[in-house]
Amino acid sequence: MTFRVIDTETCGLDAGVVEIASLDLSDAGISNVMSDLVNPGRPIGLDAMAIHNITEEMVADKPRIARVIGRYQGSAYYVAHNAAFDRRMLPEMNGAWICTLKLARKLYPGIKYGNQYLRYALKLQVTPPAGLYPHRALYDCYVTAALLMKIRQDSGWSAEEMVAISNEATLLSSLKFGKYRGQPLAQIALQDPDYLHWLLANLRDLSADLRYSLNFYLNGADSAEQTHAASPAGE
Repeated sequence: MTFRVIDTETCGLDAGVVEIASLDLSDAGISNVMSDLVNPGRPIGLDAMAIHNITEEMVADKPRIARVIGRYQGSAYYVAHNAAFDRRMLPEMNGAWICTLKLARKLYPGIKYGNQYLRYALKLQVTPPAGLYPHRALYDCYVTAALLMKIRQDSGWSAEEMVAISNEATLLSSLKFGKYRGQPLAQIALQDPDYLHWLLANLRDLSADLRYSLNFYLNGADSAEQTHAASPAGE
């Protein structure tokens, strides 16, 4: 069985791919390593540039995503850390998606779940090619591949089980932004439920997991499940 671990770097959180990379992972190891810089046809946000260090000069003469995407298609399974983001960036991919972020949340509760944090917390053996660094697409593919191997080793989950978990709504424990940043959602729901109701009513770009979690803490599990089921594609 082969999994295609894939990652994108973008102009920002909304759209605009500036780099795509992937590698195939099987019991035989890593193969079919690919990486392309991409001209997004739009400015690269400074916040994004500060993370991945890809400048507009670096992509000025590169092809658009439509010219290179065909090389990355054709896999039965795509794997990404926070797959909802890369899946939105790459709607052309028709395989099943596996999210190592959701798998890690389920398997390793009570820690942080950033790719680099998990790399060191789980003592992952990562050997990317020389010259790569974190937040470049291919480097992050190597970290995600090591994480997937660790998850499979520790869990024994089949590919189908990992796909199912990746499609489930995840119950988050704390809020990551706003005036209650870092505080437990259960506590906020008791002390200031109006704030959580306001988030649900006014922020249209809430993640599926956060929307599910807000409904869970405000209205209970049944209401959260109904909200998740009614959302497009279970998101």
